[in-house]
Amino acid sequence: MRSCVAAVLAVLLPAAALAQPATGQQLPAPAEGAAPAETGRAPMLPAPQNTPVIPTLPSDRNDLAYGAYQRGLYVSALKHATARVEANRNDAAAMTLLGELYAQGLAVPQNFTEAASWYRLAHERGDANATFALAMLTMDGLGVPKDRAQAEALLEQAAAKGHPVACYNLALLLLPRHTEGGDARAVELLQRAAAAEIADAQYALAVLYREGRGVPPDRVKMAEWLARAAENGNLPAQVEYAIALFNGDGTARTRGRGGALVRARGRGGATPSPRTGWRASSPPAAAGRRTRWRPPRGTCSPPRPASPTAGSTTPSSP
Repeated sequence: MRSCVAAVLAVLLPAAALAQPATGQQLPAPAEGAAPAETGRAPMLPAPQNTPVIPTLPSDRNDLAYGAYQRGLYVSALKHATARVEANRNDAAAMTLLGELYAQGLAVPQNFTEAASWYRLAHERGDANATFALAMLTMDGLGVPKDRAQAEALLEQAAAKGHPVACYNLALLLLPRHTEGGDARAVELLQRAAAAEIADAQYALAVLYREGRGVPPDRVKMAEWLARAAENGNLPAQVEYAIALFNGDGTARTRGRGGALVRARGRGGATPSPRTGWRASSPPAAAGRRTRWRPPRGTCSPPRPASPTAGSTTPSSP
């Protein structure tokens, strides 16, 4: 199978682009640049976290490559994606899938150089997921030379194509610069990411509305974004929303509900969702570790050995 993949790459890329599988490397870390913590307080913004970039399963259920990937059948996914690229040298979605398999070491040895080669091919053919993935590799120099400026340019391109996690990471690059235009742009990017139900972006917006940075101070909007981020599992948002409820800060005063949130977080168990009641909540991953982004409602989950969710969508493939 690897020889088949290599044969396809040999046609699409110069021979020098191929490399032996990387060893001892970590998965690509996310963009740097989150605002520093204030003395005696939690960090102003959540640390950026890298995420899988594979599109969700096509709604027509006819995509064998992505269907296999979603179910955890990675060898089959590799086989079908390779066959697609052999049949269509402009199949950007299949190229992105091959890049992800190599980046995560699924069905093949982990190889960031080969992953970057596939991502670049897909990026050149307009795939936003590949553009974002290539930005993350470039930010840390995995499989490609480390180049922060180039990584930011790629994030700009992915954000322009509507990639929500690229919007979030780009905002975290802009905020530490403390410029008026940069702050306003960061708010706009975070709003786009928050609309895709990215909890860290929702919490970041709450902080900006509280501090009046990039937007006029607004405690009501702060509480609204805290509620959404808390419902999506953001731990700092759950704690701060509980305090807001207890004190009536930007929202109706509900001491019993706020106290229940705080006690639940102290026990490390289930937490009451601000809008839908009690639900299980897992602790956030440590900063710098690769975590899985929970997609918006109505889409498939990231790759797991499970059945796909009805009604999911994905960027169209050639």
